[in-house]
Amino acid sequence: MAGLFESAGGGGAAIALDEVEASILRSLEVQMLELIGPGPGGDGDDPLAALFAEGPSEAPADPALARLFPDAYGDPSTPADEEIRAASGEFRRYTELDLRARKRDDALQVVRALDGLGGAGVLKLAAADCLHWLGALNDLRLTLGVRLEVSEEDEQGLYELPDGDERKPLVMAYLWLGALQESLLEAITD
Repeated sequence: MAGLFESAGGGGAAIALDEVEASILRSLEVQMLELIGPGPGGDGDDPLAALFAEGPSEAPADPALARLFPDAYGDPSTPADEEIRAASGEFRRYTELDLRARKRDDALQVVRALDGLGGAGVLKLAAADCLHWLGALNDLRLTLGVRLEVSEEDEQGLYELPDGDERKPLVMAYLWLGALQESLLEAITD
């Protein structure tokens, strides 16, 4: 997959995507939306109720969600003293819903932009849209990294997987998302 971001001036960026690239990216973002889940109260959120809604006080059991919504104080897999655990729960209770909403919004921005592309073509992003895309690409990459159990020490090994390895398609997506993220960052800082 060769489509990478280039500067479009003014903090914006552009990328040429073929149908396969656009379809893969859209599919991954839709899966991200499913993983993150709906907002409090589902699709028909009452804005006033959402204002007073409280989030969960426990870390998600799914490792990918735990990576997207980490504990503020310490690693949840190690025993922490009760005071730290309580502070982490309080922080999560008041911040996770907003963080989920932002991640959902980032993913939706990408899906809508790809839907507007109509399959293949050059997608031009304004500066504000680039920030949503950076967030969405980062979330996808973090999620795939957790699912693939990638660590800094073994990332090089991803390039050496045999073609028959069942993880190969996810690894290819993980590496491609990293290249997209890097090229977008370079494009908006030019």
